Amino acid sequence: MSTPPPLRLRRTAAVATDDGALLHATVDGRDDAPVTLVLAHGWTLSQAAWDDVAALLGGQVADGRLRLVRYDQRGHGRSSWGTADVSIDRLGADLGTVLDALVPTGPVVLGGHSMGGMTIMCLAAARPELFGDRVRGVALVSTSAGDLQPAPRTRAERVRQRLTPGALTLAVAGARVVERLRRLVPPEHPRHRAVVRDLLYGDDATDAMVRAGAEIMHATTVRAFTAFLPALGAHDVRTELAALTRVPVEVLVGDGDRLTPVRHSRQLAQSLPDARLQVVPRTGHMLPDERPSLVAASIARLLTEAAAARAAA
Repeated sequence: MSTPPPLRLRRTAAVATDDGALLHATVDGRDDAPVTLVLAHGWTLSQAAWDDVAALLGGQVADGRLRLVRYDQRGHGRSSWGTADVSIDRLGADLGTVLDALVPTGPVVLGGHSMGGMTIMCLAAARPELFGDRVRGVALVSTSAGDLQPAPRTRAERVRQRLTPGALTLAVAGARVVERLRRLVPPEHPRHRAVVRDLLYGDDATDAMVRAGAEIMHATTVRAFTAFLPALGAHDVRTELAALTRVPVEVLVGDGDRLTPVRHSRQLAQSLPDARLQVVPRTGHMLPDERPSLVAASIARLLTEAAAARAAA
């Protein structure tokens, strides 16, 4: 009689940071799995943005090969704000805290989408000793190492540059008005979905994909939008990526990405010459939603390499 596979285990955790934020995390899988995957989401999203990719990796979780950690970045999802100034460097420190608390030992693969990829790069800049030792692979999806405010080339960049600090202050002051407007034009409204599709999705995105993404973003507060936008503009670690050269890296970007256009991923590939770069046709910024199978396959390659390196050690 064959032994049934181990049950898929799930628990939630609240990881405390040194400035008082509580980061909400979901942990799937056994504590003794040979490798752990930690996923960081993007701006105005939550850990739910990784659901499709997580589902495709569920078989590895169920049979004990993988432990999966997803968490909400501070000020997003169920995570609180803390007292520190908002910056991508602070998010990198948060990711380090998540690793220290939830993955204190064993090999780790990191995956980051958009602001989540920037988070990983900031961790690599601040704690390079983790990479090549604990961290054995990195997936950077639709992201950038910096230079997010050059001369505007796309509609999304022109919109972003119009959001000056003064405009952001007014937006925060008028948050209640903005929230009322959001309620009047919810994600199911065709106008709402049209805006989301235009800015974030590619030609092949289905209505279901767009609505799912719109609903996650709609659940995010106006404060998260306004507080993190200047931090994204200030992010620049283009000269601080050396730690990432020690590990396998997968770089993925949609050919129609309007928020972090292809040139940002090409710059990453130039800085990380051994990285695998994939420019995905007919897709936009939301690759974990638009092409979850492709993203999951890239992560699976990193997991296989990390597990093999552990077995050989």
